[in-house]
Amino acid sequence: MSTSNHRTGLQLRSLIKKTGELELSLVSVETPAPKPDEVVVRVEASPINPSDLGLLTGPADPATANQGGTAASPVITARVPDAAMAALASRVDIAMPVGNEGAGVVVETGSSEAAKALMGKTVAVLGGAMYSQYRTVPVSACLALPGGARPAQGASAFINPLTALGMVETMKREGHTALVHTAAASNLGQILHRICLKDGVSLVNVVRKAEQVEILRGLGAPYVCNTESPAFRDELIEALTATGATLVFDAIGGGKLAGQILAAMEVVLNRKATAYSRYGSSTHKQAYLYGVLDTSPTELPRNLGMAWGVGGWLLTPFLQKLGPAGTDALKQRVAAELTTTFASTYAKEISLAEALQLDTLKAYARRATGTKYLINPHKA
Repeated sequence: MSTSNHRTGLQLRSLIKKTGELELSLVSVETPAPKPDEVVVRVEASPINPSDLGLLTGPADPATANQGGTAASPVITARVPDAAMAALASRVDIAMPVGNEGAGVVVETGSSEAAKALMGKTVAVLGGAMYSQYRTVPVSACLALPGGARPAQGASAFINPLTALGMVETMKREGHTALVHTAAASNLGQILHRICLKDGVSLVNVVRKAEQVEILRGLGAPYVCNTESPAFRDELIEALTATGATLVFDAIGGGKLAGQILAAMEVVLNRKATAYSRYGSSTHKQAYLYGVLDTSPTELPRNLGMAWGVGGWLLTPFLQKLGPAGTDALKQRVAAELTTTFASTYAKEISLAEALQLDTLKAYARRATGTKYLINPHKA
C-alpha cells in the first residue's frame, strides 16, 4: 500500500575514478517497489558518522577539493593520493551511495503482515545508501520508534548506540570489569558514559583537549584523562587503580596511545602483585582499535608484560557473533531509552545539496567534537 508519489528521488554518491579523482554528486534514482517483507521509507534524517566519511571522501585530500556543478546539482572533486589507489581497486569507477543509517516515515509496504504493520510509522533504518530521499529496505533493517519520536531523534539509533552497548557487552563476555575509551567526548563517547553510569560500570574517559575534559566533567564523569596534560600518565594510572580497567577501546588507532594505556594497566597490576614474575602480570590486558583518527602506525612499547592483546573491533562482526536475539534486545533498549541514554546532538541540519558545498564539507569532515552534522534529504 502507498500514500505518496515516491517513485524517484535524489541520492548522494561517491565515485573514485581510475584517474585518481574523487567525485561527489547527486543523482536521480528510481525507488524499487517493495517485496513482501520490505518497506519504502521517506528518509528525513541521516547523520554523517566517521564511518560514512570513510566512504564519502575516503583518502582524498580535502586541501585539493574543488567546487563545481550548480546550486541545485553541486559537484565536489578532489585528488586521491597515488599511494592509496591500490587499496581502492574494488571501488574504482563505481558510483557508490553513502549513508549507513537514518530515520524517516514508512510510505509504502510489501504484502507481509510485518511490513504492513509499519505503514505510516517513524522508523530508524540501518540499510546503507541513506543519503537518499527514499529507500526500499527489509523490515529487519527497521526499528519502530516510540510514539511521538521525530526522525532526527532516531537518525543515530544504530551505529553509536549499538557500538557503545557492544563495548560494554564485550567487556562482560571477556571477563573484564571496567573499561577505557578514547575520543571520549564524541557523541559515541557521551553515550557510552551514560550507559556506564546507568549500568554501574566504571569507565575511564581519555580525551585530547582541556575543553573536552570540561564537557565530560559536566556530564558527571568521575575519571577523565587528557593526553595533552603533563600529568597524563600519572592521572591515567590513578584512574586505572581506582577502576581496575583492563580493556580499552581506542578510536585513535595510530600512534602511541593504545600502548601507553596498556603499559599503564601493567604498572597498576604489578603494584598489586604479591609475588615477582619476570614475565609481568598474568592478568590479560586487551586493546581494541575501532577507529582510525590517526592513520600512522600503531606503536607498542615492550613494558607490557606477556599477557596482552591488540586487535580490531567492528560493530557488524560483533552483532553477528551476538546473534539475532541478542541484537534485538540491544535494539529494544535503544528504542526504550532513545531520548535519554542514547540521545544524539548535532551541530547543524543540512540538505543533500548543502552537503556538497565545499565549506560545509570541510566543516563536517574535521571529525571534531561538537561538529556532527545531520542530513535531511527533503530539506529545501
